[in-house]
Amino acid sequence: MLLGPGPSPVPARVLRALSAPLLGHLDPEFLAIMNEIQQKLRSVFLTSNQLTIPVSGTGSAGMEACFVNFVDPGDRVVICIAGVFGERMRDVAERCGAQVTAVETAWGTVIDVQQVVETVRKHKPKLAAIVHGETSTGVHQEIKSLGNYLAGTETLLLVDCVTSLGGMPVRVDDWKIDIAYSGTQKCLSAPPGLSPITVSEKAREVMRKKKKKSQSWYLDLNLVEKYWGEDRTYHHTAPVSMEYALLEALNVILEEGLEARWKRHRDNHLALARGLAHIGLQLPVAPHHRLWSLNAVSVPEGINEAGVRRQLLRNFGIEIGGGLGPLKGKIWRVGLMGHGSSRPNVLLFLAALEKTLLDHGYRFSRSGAAQAAIESQGPSDPAP
Repeated sequence: MLLGPGPSPVPARVLRALSAPLLGHLDPEFLAIMNEIQQKLRSVFLTSNQLTIPVSGTGSAGMEACFVNFVDPGDRVVICIAGVFGERMRDVAERCGAQVTAVETAWGTVIDVQQVVETVRKHKPKLAAIVHGETSTGVHQEIKSLGNYLAGTETLLLVDCVTSLGGMPVRVDDWKIDIAYSGTQKCLSAPPGLSPITVSEKAREVMRKKKKKSQSWYLDLNLVEKYWGEDRTYHHTAPVSMEYALLEALNVILEEGLEARWKRHRDNHLALARGLAHIGLQLPVAPHHRLWSLNAVSVPEGINEAGVRRQLLRNFGIEIGGGLGPLKGKIWRVGLMGHGSSRPNVLLFLAALEKTLLDHGYRFSRSGAAQAAIESQGPSDPAP
């Protein structure tokens, strides 16, 4: 049972789509599939952006594509850093030759949007980048106010939606996001291998006027969009089977409905939090900034963090993640993503964790985490 920070469980119908016979990457039938993928990605991103495609590569490829296509050496860039993936953004931007100004906060807390606004006013960067759902900490960032401010400037807003898209609201057009990227292996519930991205017309114009060619030929969106657009110009051989899987995963999402899917993730996140609180475990992130899809859980003092994870995997077949960076050994990361966000998964995990903690010497003031989670809310299971 994959209840870590990714990949997440994949529905059987998506796995069946993955195993369908191959088509050529320029076959008319496959080109029709590409069109359908673009249309449905727009629906999930809640955008009308024409340039909305899956990059052939994992979420990190999407991140890199979003920098190499917009940043020239010497460009000013503001990066918001509150965890691993903000730090990765900075690394990628610096490799593009950007002059990076970082807005940083402690891991497990949120970026101060007003501080970002003041930094943008001072430096007038070409691009400001922020992580919506920080996988390393379980924190989600408020984006709308930043998007509203940057919409009146020349600065592009780049948002990492890898752990949030499909699991909690992501409203690209309403929030005035210029560039966003995600990954298939989290709340979209497909195997890892593609990175959906979307680019606004404002950002496309910046991309076209870029002084130098992208330092990556493979990720050059000026070339890739010709394959996904009307020209159908050959660029690279698309990962055909992964495109099948993504299309079926998008079908699952849209059949369930975005609002219903968001509610399911929220309900199961809350059930997990209440079950954990019942046995004395806490989520260190402030409640209104907690990711619904990725839950950071504080490790009780004196408990072997890695030993608990090993026993959960060995005895119950449940995988969860450990902390990274300054949070290593201090938190567990429990993913309730996409198809994996179900009430049975919450209850099984809570029961298994309770038994495992007992074996590791943890003493509860009261037991019954799973029962507390059941009583906290009504059923909220995924659509079949």
